Amino acid sequence: MQLPVPDHDHVFLGEGHDRNARKTWSVIVLCSVVMVVEIVGGLHFGSLALIADGLHMSTHAAAMLIAALAYRYARTHARDSRFSFGTGKVGDLAGFTSAIILAMIALLIGYEAIDRLLHPIRIDFDQAIAIAFLGLVVNVVSAWMLSGGDHGHHHGHGHSHGHGHAHDDAARAIDTPAGRLQLRIFEDGVPPRFQLRHLQDPGGARALRPGDLALTTVRSDGTAQRFALRDAGDCWESVEEIPEPHEFELRVELGPRFDGFSTTLRYEEPADHGHGDHHRDHNMRAAFVHVAADAAVSVLAILGLAAGKYFGLIFMDPVMGIVGAVVIANWSFGLVRDTGAILLDMNPDRSLSRDISALVKAEGDQVSDLHLWRLGPGHLGAIVSVRSRDASRDSAHYQRLFARFGDLSHVTVQVTRPN
Repeated sequence: MQLPVPDHDHVFLGEGHDRNARKTWSVIVLCSVVMVVEIVGGLHFGSLALIADGLHMSTHAAAMLIAALAYRYARTHARDSRFSFGTGKVGDLAGFTSAIILAMIALLIGYEAIDRLLHPIRIDFDQAIAIAFLGLVVNVVSAWMLSGGDHGHHHGHGHSHGHGHAHDDAARAIDTPAGRLQLRIFEDGVPPRFQLRHLQDPGGARALRPGDLALTTVRSDGTAQRFALRDAGDCWESVEEIPEPHEFELRVELGPRFDGFSTTLRYEEPADHGHGDHHRDHNMRAAFVHVAADAAVSVLAILGLAAGKYFGLIFMDPVMGIVGAVVIANWSFGLVRDTGAILLDMNPDRSLSRDISALVKAEGDQVSDLHLWRLGPGHLGAIVSVRSRDASRDSAHYQRLFARFGDLSHVTVQVTRPN
């Protein structure tokens, strides 16, 4: 049975996907070369420590291989219809796997360090320090090769949504004696100004006239600013620009014809939508953490070995191992937490969820159900159920409305009518 082919693709890979894949393969080549040189050199010169470090480098290359194969699999199967929402999460799965391996390495280092602390052994400090320096150099070079691939703030979507993002504060709906009004701060390529328009206009004697409406901002230091409004055709617009920051109380007042109606709205600077989080390539992050963890262990090993050689503090070598194990375990926990949240479809951007709900409410409708999850680096999916009394508003209306949110790459909208 042939599966139906969708009328659009579901390619939700990060912008730097292919570039990051090439970086990972480059590190694998570097680690493999060093591994061969160390093992061959150790066999030739009879150095067990050099052979051991060569074998350790092989595990390093294997960890990088997980990331590289994840990139290849995600790219190869990006348009495979068996994956309902594409292969954007393959990298997160690889990152989760790498985090578990890191945790196991931390446990192994911790166990070995405690054993060495309880049962000290003779250490060839000169050879051990030289090998630690070699490992540090390799890891610094690897980190440099991988740097810049953790996330990207610009991204290409597999869908052809319009991504001209009107960077405006969430619209507010206000019920007044003059009907339901929509108020927002508009700054799409222009200086920020208040815009106010009718959602439900009773018309006639109750319609708004010039001078009926007054907007006043009151900031935390008590400074008040009154904004005059002008007719901009499809809305009323403030004559004055709104100074930054957009954090104040806004008094909305109607004139005597409306019995001195007044209401106060609170505006706060919008929190960061976590773009660094849901644009982050966790597969590359995991590869980088492996390298950084190895580099940290090398530095700690050098410090411990130097303390033993020059000050006779033999115990410092295993103590530095315990410190390294704790550091690696902490990084591993961060990776497990972040990648696990994505694999379990936890909401990646609560502020975006609030903005979507506020936008629907500003239309005079209500969100009855909202699901937001990450499809891949820089790509979010959303399922929104809207209750609307307006028969002219269908799912296409809200698809166009949500197009302002540039990170929404796949949106499903259901519009229902009240009984």
